[in-house]
Amino acid sequence: MIVLLDNGHGSLINAVYQTPGKRKDWLDKGIIYEGEFNRAIVNGIIEELTFMKIPYVNIAPEYRDVRLQTRMNRANIYPKAKSFYLSVHSNAGGGHGSEMYTSPGDTKSDKIATIFGEEYKKEFPNRKLRTDFSDGDLDKEAKFHVLIKSKMPAILTESFFMDNFEEFNTILNTRAGRRQIINYHVKAIVRTKVEIFNEPMPTNFMP
Repeated sequence: MIVLLDNGHGSLINAVYQTPGKRKDWLDKGIIYEGEFNRAIVNGIIEELTFMKIPYVNIAPEYRDVRLQTRMNRANIYPKAKSFYLSVHSNAGGGHGSEMYTSPGDTKSDKIATIFGEEYKKEFPNRKLRTDFSDGDLDKEAKFHVLIKSKMPAILTESFFMDNFEEFNTILNTRAGRRQIINYHVKAIVRTKVEIFNEPMPTNFMP
């Protein structure tokens, strides 16, 4: 199994943010740039996957905002039967909690998203998981470019809301909170490896 990791949006280059709309300025309380947050989570995942010798590819390692089609061109060279695409984000829009997205329809992606949702609830038992059980599983469905154009199973995680001050202040902008977000992603990746791709558990996995 190859994990194709996608940190959404651009980051900072010479102190200039590359995706201006994807941020929240809390003035004297701090500012969060979603692209920086996404990279921090992906980098933490990469560190853990490296230790466990789980193959991965960082689809967009640049700090600039890599075009969505470029991301897909890079991802779709990998075998669809042996890889899955994970796009990491944080949300905005005045809500709270986290959610997992897949493309419309019943696919292998839905099973992977369910694993991610279950691991999220274990890591954050007192936090909301935003779900849509209308089709029988917990993920939400959307026609996001990376979900409908990827040849392999693909999910997109939205971890908490940048414009919810409580979530910003206690989770998104803290070392401990980011570590928990990394943890649930890593545990879900390991379960996906074992349960979806029928591969052995990493010998050095620490649940």
